[in-house]
Amino acid sequence: MDYIKIRFSSDFDHPEPKFEKTLEDIFRNVNPVFTMPERIWKPQMDIYETLTDIYIIAEIAGVKKEELDIEINRKAVKIQGSRNEFLRSEKGTYRLAEVQYGRFERTLYLPSPVDTENVQAFCQEGFLKIRLGKIHRRKTHKIQITGD
Repeated sequence: MDYIKIRFSSDFDHPEPKFEKTLEDIFRNVNPVFTMPERIWKPQMDIYETLTDIYIIAEIAGVKKEELDIEINRKAVKIQGSRNEFLRSEKGTYRLAEVQYGRFERTLYLPSPVDTENVQAFCQEGFLKIRLGKIHRRKTHKIQITGD
């Protein structure tokens, strides 16, 4: 059985500012020559939770499991990897090219703390699925008073 690499981290770098991404998008639309040499794409992701778990589903069709890297701490998950471009035909003329390739990195901040020892991840039919067990807190805690 193959495994997906998961690393545990205490802190993540701050994600790239939206301003830089917006400039990249503007220049790509004006002229593709202005885009960065290494394309960066953002796969679509869902986060949902139950009483006991948080689930992340990432649409990563075409990304090999060996190209994925997942880092987790109690508050966030960083998913990164890359998708190689398919060979394009030299004979044809593209009329539409929307499929994105290259490196990606997403940091998702979680709605509640998770137990980093209670995590599962697997790939199936072009989706990465991650289950993170929540840390359960007691609603009340009695404190004993000492002294006079």
